[in-house]
Amino acid sequence: MDDTTQQDPELSAVDSLHEALEQDDIELARDIVATLHSSEIADVIESMPSRDRDNAWQLIDPELEGDVLSHMQDAVRAEFLEQMHPDKLADATRNLDADDVADILQDLPEDVADTVLRSMDEQNLQRLSSILTYPEDTAGGLMNIDVVSVRADVSLDAVARYLRLLGEIPAKTDNLMVVDRENNYLGVLPLTELLVRGPETTVGAWMEEEAYLSANTPKSEVAKLFEQRDLVSAAVIDDEGHLLGRITIDDVVDVIQEAAEQAVRSMAGLGEDDMFSPVFVTTKRRAIWLGINLLTAFLASWVIGRFEDTIHELVALAVLMPVVAGMGGIAGSQTLTIAIRGIALGQIVKTNIKPLLIKELTVGTLNGILWSCVVATIVILWFDNLFLGLVIGVSMVINLIIAALAGALIPLVLKRFGIDPAIAGGVILTTITDVVGFMTFLGLATIFLVA
Repeated sequence: MDDTTQQDPELSAVDSLHEALEQDDIELARDIVATLHSSEIADVIESMPSRDRDNAWQLIDPELEGDVLSHMQDAVRAEFLEQMHPDKLADATRNLDADDVADILQDLPEDVADTVLRSMDEQNLQRLSSILTYPEDTAGGLMNIDVVSVRADVSLDAVARYLRLLGEIPAKTDNLMVVDRENNYLGVLPLTELLVRGPETTVGAWMEEEAYLSANTPKSEVAKLFEQRDLVSAAVIDDEGHLLGRITIDDVVDVIQEAAEQAVRSMAGLGEDDMFSPVFVTTKRRAIWLGINLLTAFLASWVIGRFEDTIHELVALAVLMPVVAGMGGIAGSQTLTIAIRGIALGQIVKTNIKPLLIKELTVGTLNGILWSCVVATIVILWFDNLFLGLVIGVSMVINLIIAALAGALIPLVLKRFGIDPAIAGGVILTTITDVVGFMTFLGLATIFLVA
């Protein structure tokens, strides 16, 4: 195996598959696809232009189609779902976990989803009914109802015989769910207890009161609980405490990965964008974001224009303006990132907002004083102008303090109005630091430097 394959096997698969398809070597292409896991096939298809995706899809074993769909990004999956007949889709999803089937159905138009549901057998319909009751971004939408539950008053020997009678247990089962006669959740019985405890003892003797989740818990809180408690699985219950299903670590990993990808896209103002989505669709989405940035740029330019005469009299101001605005932007971005992270992790609450603001204002003030002294000294030596150095120094102190305040407050205000701080925060912050920086620097220069 060469170094390239070792470093990036998926890229190698894409290149090999492209080459095989271009040469019309269908057998080689089919062999390449057959060596890949379902998730790898999904990644390879996402890495191909739209015109080649259909050819690659034809090479997939029909029994794997549903699993491949479950691993695809929403935008790419929607492309295939639009082309699939409901009966074929029902066959493809027959052996999937109920939560994966629910994810796929929620991407379909309502009439198509109804057709697919009618095409399913009664067993699959029952598996899906409880999951589809809840939004997909909640614990109820993430859960899988394939669980093994036992009662607290039975012996471990009876549980072992019950498991042998079942023949198999759901994948990623680390605990058995313990319930009472009314299916109220009581706790869990780790599978390891069946191996090391006396068979005559009861489930209740070794039951653990493990963490559980309400069906309406947001998926971000689900991920946080799994991270904090190092869980492999967790029970999901309804408002009355009845056991509904469980969430396993593989579903939580998907949530964490999705959140990370969303954070990266949000920083550039991108949504659920397929890398090879149609040109005009991508252009439209990005044009809106560029338009917003253009408006903020014109606002900063307008502020500069108000001091045109000042800049004409002292050209050095034009050279130094980016320093004031740039330092404010960087300082504000640092605070903004901390605040957005705190909101995402649930670490910012009403009681700690004031200490956070005081701390960031203090940091902004100290950094402002430190770097204003450095910049003022450089400017004085560079332009041999003491008052110009003092003006830029004072401007930097003011701008860094405002930047720290804005960086802390903007995410809190946006969150209160239901706007994603990761998307809008950077644009607003840049506008504030540019406008304040230019206005402060040029305004002070007009007062103290221009006769």
